[in-house]
Amino acid sequence: MIKQYLQVTKPGIIFGNLISVIGGFLLASKGNIDYSLFLTTLVGVSLVVASGCVYNNFIDRDIDKKMERTKNRVMVKGLISPTVILVYATVLGIAGFALLYLGANPLAMWLAVMGFVVYVGVYSLYMKRKSVYGTLVGSLSGAAPPVIGYCAVTNEFDAGALILLAIFSLWQMPHSYAIAIFRFKDYQAANIPVLPVVKGISVAKHHITVYIIAFMVATLMLTLSGYAGYKYLVVAAAVSVWWLGMALKGYNTSNDRVWARKLFVFSIVAITSLSVMMSVDFMAPASKDLLTYVW
Repeated sequence: MIKQYLQVTKPGIIFGNLISVIGGFLLASKGNIDYSLFLTTLVGVSLVVASGCVYNNFIDRDIDKKMERTKNRVMVKGLISPTVILVYATVLGIAGFALLYLGANPLAMWLAVMGFVVYVGVYSLYMKRKSVYGTLVGSLSGAAPPVIGYCAVTNEFDAGALILLAIFSLWQMPHSYAIAIFRFKDYQAANIPVLPVVKGISVAKHHITVYIIAFMVATLMLTLSGYAGYKYLVVAAAVSVWWLGMALKGYNTSNDRVWARKLFVFSIVAITSLSVMMSVDFMAPASKDLLTYVW
């Protein structure tokens, strides 16, 4: 029974989000880590993400049964009642928001609320089923965790927070489109209007390429604006160029599914690398940013 309650929180998604929370938090901490704040932020964000995932499981139970990947989920099989699921999701969410408000700061909590509302209310309830732009809107909620981690430390939404929001939002797009190409038949069967299904895989490939280029520019801004160091810059440039190279190979591939799966796997490697590098190669407060040298 405990296993089923754990499964509906989607532990893999929670873990992935925690890596980005850690990246944002340590980038803002600049080597001066408040461990109680760190733990509170991690637990708070985990609870909010878990709540969003449980609500998503509840909302998507009708389309989940049509998809090969999701047809064995707890809600599809009716292993937990909808009423219990809703109570469970609500308790997780309230606990997460309260923890961020009391243990971090109100800004961190409000960012979590916005991310949650976008994911559950705007994306899951409406846009995922109705609009080809659902992925774009959903990307904003996916980018919330690193920004929450960052603002838990700074208690202000500055240029660093905005750059993190841009990096992680732009990353979500090729990542999500790669899943949609790889799982094309699933999305088609469930009648979910993702870009590859609505506009075709070749159009999706163009979008993937454009978003990766935009992602490259956004990742460089952390160093150019004086938030991260040159080791981060080298790694960011390397993974971005490699990812772009993989995307361009998609124009000549004979097997879109295999190509998309590789692109998806590398997207996780890319964002994990960036999260790790911004954690360890932050700019100390006294350092001058690169733009002052340029001017």
